[in-house]
Amino acid sequence: MLRDLGDGRWRVVGEADRRPGVVAGAARAQAVRDVTGGEPDDGADYAVVLRSEWRLAQRL
Repeated sequence: MLRDLGDGRWRVVGEADRRPGVVAGAARAQAVRDVTGGEPDDGADYAVVLRSEWRLAQRL
């Protein structure tokens, strides 16, 4: 998971395991909660890249 630092900069803030049977959108939301230890800070922007998407991106 990445957090937007502003000015086009992002920082890797953690990883979370995807739970079986959870659809992609819900998996992203759960990853944010897992990494932040609850609900994210108000106004914080995160990007979550699922491992399956990462593998697909490596094929390009």
